[in-house]
Amino acid sequence: MKPSILLALFISVGLGSSTAAPAQKKSYTIGLVAKSQSNPVFQAARVGAEDAAKELGKKHGITLKIDWRTPNDEDAQKQAEAIEQLVLSGVDGIAVSCSDANKLTDAINSAVKNGVPVATFDSDAPASRRFVTFGVDDFACGEQTMNELAKLMGGKGVVAILAGNPNAPNLQKRVAGAKSAAKKFPGLTIRDTYYHKETPQDSAAKVEQVMQANPDITGWCMIGGWPLFTDNALRWTPGTVKCVSVDALPPQLAYLRSGHAQMLLAQQVYEWGYRSVEHLVNKIHFKKNPSALHDVSPLIPVTKANVDEFAKNWEKWLPR
Repeated sequence: MKPSILLALFISVGLGSSTAAPAQKKSYTIGLVAKSQSNPVFQAARVGAEDAAKELGKKHGITLKIDWRTPNDEDAQKQAEAIEQLVLSGVDGIAVSCSDANKLTDAINSAVKNGVPVATFDSDAPASRRFVTFGVDDFACGEQTMNELAKLMGGKGVVAILAGNPNAPNLQKRVAGAKSAAKKFPGLTIRDTYYHKETPQDSAAKVEQVMQANPDITGWCMIGGWPLFTDNALRWTPGTVKCVSVDALPPQLAYLRSGHAQMLLAQQVYEWGYRSVEHLVNKIHFKKNPSALHDVSPLIPVTKANVDEFAKNWEKWLPR
């Protein structure tokens, strides 16, 4: 081959490779929209996101900023408005925990249509165009909670399910999983599923009201640990009523130590924020999609035997 042809081929290949790799930005803003500012699990998620921004920014030589746009209390409409405002402000990506999937799907789809990728964590909007969702397998979470409770109860007794917001899709799936698992134990009777506003005070009041009306209840399957954020929420004599709850935040750990609860199933709430930012960085900076739509986070069983060791995590996970 003539040298001139070789030179032309070399230049052609060189130009082709340079145009195939678009220039990457060096600074990104990621919007974080959790369910409520008042819930410590989302405070931990925020810390996780901020830590990810620092660590991944340093690792990849980029600047990452977290724009926290979370309502004070649960309000899906305010979440939808926050997503719209974030898009208008020019963010590069958004992570959201959906209080009501129906009310947030259009906002998520609009963001994606406008070029802003959206990840969900904790509570998904399955009909939306989000590119990944991170959190527990909610149906399996409900199953595991009921299975652990049934073991503690010897497979028999009367169970109440504490279920939080009836419009939250993640909680709906957990209830379905709990009910499915209960069918394997013919000696168990589910008295009812009890919904409530997701505040410690409202949930604790619901537990007290249900126990007064149903003193024969011998087990609580709590698919969220809302009442355990308050003192003296479980007013039975330790051990007389069995309790397994999702979540294991510092105030909740006291119920393991006192014997009012026998097991807490900890969600990796810090990772909600960290992994969401990690997924978004891969998407917007490296143009890399996750290997699967559902990034499943396993639950961590916490009992009286390992409660003190687990408690050390919160030194890292809560705002500081």
